[in-house]
Amino acid sequence: MKRPQGFDQPAAPEPAGPAAARARGPRRTTKPGTGTAGRATDARPAPGRTPGSPAASDQTSTDPIVLPGPGTRRVAPVWPLRRPTETVDPPATPGITRPDAAPAPGLPAAPAEAPPAEAPLTPAGARRKFRAARRARKLYEREEVRRFTWRSRRRRTIWLVSLGITAALAAFVLIGAYSPLMALKTIEVVGANRVPAAEVQAALGEQLGTPLPLVDFTKVKKELSRFTLIRSYVTESRPPGTLVVRIVEREPIGAVVTPAGFDLVDAAGVVIQSGTERPAGYATINARSGAGSTGFQAAAAVIMALPDGIRGQLDTVTAATKDDVTLTLVGGARVVWGSAEKSEYKAVVLAALVVSHPVGSVGEYDVSSPDSAVLR
Repeated sequence: MKRPQGFDQPAAPEPAGPAAARARGPRRTTKPGTGTAGRATDARPAPGRTPGSPAASDQTSTDPIVLPGPGTRRVAPVWPLRRPTETVDPPATPGITRPDAAPAPGLPAAPAEAPPAEAPLTPAGARRKFRAARRARKLYEREEVRRFTWRSRRRRTIWLVSLGITAALAAFVLIGAYSPLMALKTIEVVGANRVPAAEVQAALGEQLGTPLPLVDFTKVKKELSRFTLIRSYVTESRPPGTLVVRIVEREPIGAVVTPAGFDLVDAAGVVIQSGTERPAGYATINARSGAGSTGFQAAAAVIMALPDGIRGQLDTVTAATKDDVTLTLVGGARVVWGSAEKSEYKAVVLAALVVSHPVGSVGEYDVSSPDSAVLR
């Protein structure tokens, strides 16, 4: 069998002696089955051969190669990991020396910098430090007090604001009541036709100069009650100094015959005007018992129910009792009215009869039973 190329060359002779052994180092032996690629080398020479001979260098190991089994796991070598806290020094650069690095061999060490020496504490400095510490302590205590008392301070603030608003309102009311800025300066009369407005203003002149909230309305009522033509009134205050009096006058409905002449009265029998002559445009009311009788009240209710067209043609109203009201129109026509019940309905029926049968063509209109009116 031909040997591979390279194995025919003789091995170089090994130096002998102790010096060669020390240079060569200890001879390495490998146990069978644990060498590289499964080879094992026997350090002992074969019998009959001496070390360094050509036959010894051609010795080949024929130990079997051991392979791992199918269930055997191959463990990869684990290299040691560096801990997070470890630091790696940067590579040294020629000519550059780190401040904290040790001096190179043969070079003198750099002198270490000494910490700055503190100045000696003087009495004035000690007093300044004491005052600064005292101010810091007071500031801290003040902040702590504010932190633990914010609820009470908020309640106190709410109470103070409420009291301030109440005091402001009270001051405003007092100023409005007693200040000359709110004094009454003008009296305005509204709705006066028959009643002279100047007389009403003169009657209320005593209230001028009085603050509007302090106007005496009892005296105002007493002064206005003297005017018989005033049926009702309403007052209105307009700051800063105006009082408005709205008047509702009495409405006359007819004249009552008296021994002295005629009295113009309203529906309540209040005399509005008196004179010796009959007032123009108003009918004469004939009631046996006067203005306060039931006959007068029935006649007044009938006159108030008549439309304006028929009221203008009315000449006389006679009512002895509340059930026998009789009207007389200008031109001589007579109207039998009866009681004051259903006066609005009777007035509508009478107006229709007057239109269809004018005054002069008919002598009497009987509407006492409005559903069956009679013409005579």
